[in-house]
This record gives sequence, C-alpha cells and structure tokens, in this order.
Amino acid sequence: QVHLVESGGGLVQAGGSLRLSCAASGGTFSSYAMGWFRQAPGNEREFVAAIRWNGGSTNYADSVKGRFTISRDNAKNTVYLQMNSLKPEDTAVYYCAAAYFPGVINVREKYDVWGQGTQVTVSS
Repeated sequence: QVHLVESGGGLVQAGGSLRLSCAASGGTFSSYAMGWFRQAPGNEREFVAAIRWNGGSTNYADSVKGRFTISRDNAKNTVYLQMNSLKPEDTAVYYCAAAYFPGVINVREKYDVWGQGTQVTVSS
C-alpha cells in the first residue's frame, strides 16, 4: 500500500498560481488511479481532479475545469495539481488520494489511501 505526502500549499493572491505535489512511497504507484480532493472549514471533502494510472484520462470538478490541471510522473512516483487563476473560494486543505482502480474515479469512498493534506489559502 502506498504512503502519500503532499506539498506545495501556501498563501497566494487571487489570480495567482500554485502547484501541489503528492509523492508516493511504499507501493506500486503506477497501479493506482490518483485523485485530488479538498475540504474547506465546515464543508465536506469534495472531489477536485483525478487521473488514470497511466495518465491517459483525467476528470475535473466543474468548479476547477479550465483552471486546474492534474498530471502524474510514474517514474517519480508523483502526482501534481497545477492550479491557475486561483479564487478565494479555492481556499481549503487539499488532499491527494490513491485508488486501486483501472480507470478514472471521482468517488471519494473508492479511494483507499489518503495523504495528510496541504493548506491552500487564496486572498482576495
């Protein structure tokens, strides 16, 4: 089973960009579909983006389409989330997650392994 560690969060002004990274260890990274989720205070954890094990397919929440891009480098056991044109409503703790699943999946309950999260704060 993989272990996931996120990095790259921080404070950014509205309209700015951040790139989150999620490094995996202890398992066969390329066997897992990967996803990014986020949770703002008082809200449930929501789907942001997902990518197939080989990077061949991706899926995004409507709220981030055209602004966020998920990618992965299986040689580096890392998945990324490039976030552009950030808005204050993107403020949340961002989590990466792994699912032993052959396709792309946006269902939180299907993900087996979670990272500890990284805070993203977008100021207006």
